Order: sequence, then C-alpha cells, then structure tokens
Amino acid sequence: MARIATKRGEAPRRKAAGQPAPAGRPRAERQAARREAILAAALDEFSARGFAATRLDDIARRADVAKGTIYLYFRDKESLFQELVRAMLSPIVGRLEAAPMADLPARLLVEAVADIFVREIFGTRRKDVIRLIITEGQRFPKLAEVYYHEVIERVVPVMRALMQRAVARGEFPNDALARFPQLLIAPAMVALVWNGLFDRFAPLDVRELLRAHIAILFGERTAP
Repeated sequence: MARIATKRGEAPRRKAAGQPAPAGRPRAERQAARREAILAAALDEFSARGFAATRLDDIARRADVAKGTIYLYFRDKESLFQELVRAMLSPIVGRLEAAPMADLPARLLVEAVADIFVREIFGTRRKDVIRLIITEGQRFPKLAEVYYHEVIERVVPVMRALMQRAVARGEFPNDALARFPQLLIAPAMVALVWNGLFDRFAPLDVRELLRAHIAILFGERTAP
C-alpha cells in the first residue's frame, strides 16, 4: 500500500501531577509545556465527560494548574476545544495538502490516504477529537464550524481536484467520486462511530474495512 510520509502525532503530553518544572527552564518553554498540559487534560476530560459536562475546574485539576491559569491561554471552554482541534488535526491536513499526489494513480492515492487515516487518526487520540465533533457538534455549532473550516473545507477540495484529474485520465467510468469525494472517507467515519459505540461487542478491523472499500471502488488487486 502506498504511503505518504507523515510525522506521527499524539495528544499533547501532560506532566504528572505535582511534578515540579526543571530548574532554569526558559519561561517560554515552561509556558508551552503548561499550555500542552492543559490541552491534554482537556482532551481527557472532554472524552470522559463530553463537552457539555466538562468544567474548567475539572481540566485544571487534571492538568495540575490553577483554574485561573487556563484563562491565561484560552478565553473559555469553547476556545480551548477549538484550539484542541487545530493543534491535533490541522498539522495532518497541512501535510495532506502539501503531499505530492497529483500524478499518483487514483488507487495508490486512495490507498495512501487510507493509510494516513489508520496510522495518524485511528491509531492516535485524534480519533477522540473527531468523535467529539460527531457527538457534540449539533448541540454546539461553533465546534462543528471550527472543524469544518480547519479540516473539511481544506480536505474536500483537495480530494475533489485529485479525483477530477483521475477522471480526466480515464481511471473511472464516471465522475461520481469527483462530484462526491465524501464517498472516499465515508467508511472511515463509519469506523469511528462503530468502534466508539460497539467496540466492546464487535470491534471493526479498520485497515481491513478500508481495504475492502478500496476493492469495491477499484476491484481486487491482481497478482503481478
């Protein structure tokens, strides 16, 4: 399966409760570490309680900071969540936008994007951020809005343009994937929802699910 080089990312790391900052650490470095600790604690709390039920007091306690410290970095709970989306998902989107994919055959391109999803989304805590958008976005439209602008509005045009090139090269019998590039990622979203709800009963093998989807789109691979 083709791969596009990416840098593996996880949730921002949070220092252990009560752990003192190293002596002589530059102020900017201490501030950056504190900000990352708050973001990591926020992801833990949002994932455990949901956006609505999470209080800044809970996040402060988990991050081992005073509640007032959070306001030095984030205006409110909503802006904290929005920054979590930007910090965890925007770098992946940026690498996807910059990847040299225009001349890849459509099948290799879709395989590469599927591989990114498995390794960089489903294999990390980024999946928790997307699940939160799915579950909380309708009640809190601003959360869905920031995800739309930071992810959807950037990824869909890229995929549409790539599919249009593939159609022009005669790789598809029709232009359905160029008109609706959402079809390419639909199984990935199903996997996120399914494993979020039913993982303890019937976990999905996400990589195999996406391989099956690609086989439906392009046919089974033939042996060389």
